[in-house]
Amino acid sequence: MKQIILIPDIKVHNANALSSPFTIGFPAMTAWLGAVHALQRKINAQEIPDIKFQSVGVVSHYVDLQIYKGNEDYHYSLIGTGNPLDEEGKRSSFIEEARCHLCVSLIIEANNVPKKFVFDYKELQAVLTHYLNASIKIAGGDILSFSSPVLEIIDDSDANELKKLMRKLKPGYALIERRELMVEAMNDGHDALDALLKYVAINNSCEQDEQGNVLWRGKRETSGWIIPIATGFHGISDLGSVQNQRDPDVPHRFAESLVTLGEFRMLHRINSLDEILWYYHADLENDLYICKQNDRSVMSK
Repeated sequence: MKQIILIPDIKVHNANALSSPFTIGFPAMTAWLGAVHALQRKINAQEIPDIKFQSVGVVSHYVDLQIYKGNEDYHYSLIGTGNPLDEEGKRSSFIEEARCHLCVSLIIEANNVPKKFVFDYKELQAVLTHYLNASIKIAGGDILSFSSPVLEIIDDSDANELKKLMRKLKPGYALIERRELMVEAMNDGHDALDALLKYVAINNSCEQDEQGNVLWRGKRETSGWIIPIATGFHGISDLGSVQNQRDPDVPHRFAESLVTLGEFRMLHRINSLDEILWYYHADLENDLYICKQNDRSVMSK
């Protein structure tokens, strides 16, 4: 049995679409888990000290990446923001940021939910609504609206209960990890970047039919909506302290983004909640701070 908090149809404006130094599109998994962790900390501090948000599933309904391509343009361009003019009436210099507007639903696995909320979740609903409206950003974007949060007790082994939950989230795509594709390609001799490109590239080919018409076809290495996703960080310096660090009481280290492969999977193909739930994991021996999935059996599906 799992205690699930469902927050449907969260509309986010101007979320950070630059998920790593070389990927653009859907926000990084660290952004989603970070927003839910921030929500938990605010609730712990003010309302419900024992509740824990253990893992998070993300279901995407739509993404509107803020880019533009003219009729004769070869590349897309970022749509910038209209920043205020400087003292001389000119546009100030700034680094363009990749932004997106999106709508997602969050599935939060919760622990230590007080019994009074289990029998009547209206108070918990009010607490969640208050903090989502007042003080939470998601991937740096503003929450414009969301449907009322719902607390449900789910027997994950019951296929009917899972289907009932998934129906509440349709239409949408759950984001899952497909790291096994990277591992397979790297075992065949590819380096990490080549392994990633192998599965996201579209290979075009053409052939001529009997009537002399040229037919073009595009094909990917494997089926499914495969994308690169940022899932954490790798420490590249020793723990220590630096001048003007954000929190003087927490050791500081420089880190680089970790990028692997993921898949947007349609909800009717989800057979277990653990397939789509993500949680934090620290591998201190290898200096890794990553988001992992509960169910690794999803890799073979």
